[in-house]
Amino acid sequence: MQYRRAKTAGATYFFTVVTYQRQRLFHQPEMVDLLRSAFRTVKARFPFAIDAIVVLPDHLHCLWTLPEGDADFSKRWRLIKSEFSRHCPDVYKQQRSASRLDKGEQAIWQRRFWEHQIRDERDFAQHVDYVHYNPVGHRLVMAPRDWVYSSFHRYVQDGWYSLDWGAEGKVEFEDGIVNE
Repeated sequence: MQYRRAKTAGATYFFTVVTYQRQRLFHQPEMVDLLRSAFRTVKARFPFAIDAIVVLPDHLHCLWTLPEGDADFSKRWRLIKSEFSRHCPDVYKQQRSASRLDKGEQAIWQRRFWEHQIRDERDFAQHVDYVHYNPVGHRLVMAPRDWVYSSFHRYVQDGWYSLDWGAEGKVEFEDGIVNE
C-alpha cells in the first residue's frame, strides 16, 4: 500500500511516533537521553525547529517546523529512528518478525508514523495543548507540570501556560486532534 503524505516546504507538522509493539523504551532517563542525542545529531545535519514535544514510555508526540524550501520530514524521522536504534542497548531490541528480519530491520520502532500538517494558529495551539496534556491523558501524572520529558516547562517560562494549566480537570480537544 502506498501512503500519501502532505508535504509543504517550511510547514509545521504534528507527529506521533510509536515504539514497536508499544515496548516501554522511554521509561528510563538513559533511553530518553539517547533519543535526545539522536535528535541533536539529525538536527545538526538537517535542521528543523521542535515547537513542542512530549516523550512517553512507548511513544512520543511533537510539532516541528521545517526550514523554508524543505519538506522532507520523512528523512529526518528515518535518520532519528536509525540513530537511536544504532545506539540502543540490545536488551531493548525485540525479536523481529520474519518480514522485518528479511529487510534487516530492528524491531524498535513501528515502521510508520502519524503526521498532520498544521493549518493555522488555532490548530497549532490545540496540538501544543494535546502534546503537553498527553501524560495526564495516559494517567502517568496528575498535571502536565509533573512530567519531565516535555516542552511544557519551556512554555511556562515563555508565559504560554501557568504552572497549574491542566491540573484542574480534563482538557477538551476539538474533533480530529486526538490520535493514539
